[in-house]
Amino acid sequence: MKADVMITGVGGQGIILASDVLGEVAIADGYDVKKTDTIGMAQRGGSVISHVRIADKVYSPLIKKGTADILLAFEKLEAARWADYLKKDGIAIVNNHALPPLSVSMGTDRYPSDEEILAILKAHTDRIYIVEGNKRAQELGNIRTLNVFMLGCLSRFLPLKAETWQEGIIQRLPQKVQQINLNAFELGRKETGHGNLS
Repeated sequence: MKADVMITGVGGQGIILASDVLGEVAIADGYDVKKTDTIGMAQRGGSVISHVRIADKVYSPLIKKGTADILLAFEKLEAARWADYLKKDGIAIVNNHALPPLSVSMGTDRYPSDEEILAILKAHTDRIYIVEGNKRAQELGNIRTLNVFMLGCLSRFLPLKAETWQEGIIQRLPQKVQQINLNAFELGRKETGHGNLS
């Protein structure tokens, strides 16, 4: 297997933990992994991007534009912002949730419409999966399970063993939240997604 995965969202959504779990699960399944994170004003809701490269042998942690196999976006605008990293017909998994940046709140910028975001994504791929991550996490009773739910969605597209994923989640999280996160992961694995933002 070779998979270049970009995980993106905004500060506070658990992007780094998600990318750490992905990397550790891939290593546990016998692959080489290189990863790097970019955190821009993350504590103020700024962009967070993780590059995770998985293969038999990986030499560089950075994913080049136009080469990512999968874009896992925890926020809609971030999906559009990083869509040009996707390879042609790569996979975009997008959480149907908006967290407008500070520039929008201050009135100096405009948050794009769902139609505009979808058009940007479709310029790169038709393999777009819109998932209701925040809604599902809230249904579970803990919004902080969003990142593990999104990993569940991602897991459908990677040949990594389900039990290795479960072990990775257990190892990374405190005992008191392990079960709810395992539930979130399984819920993500079952999420079918659709092509419409709302």
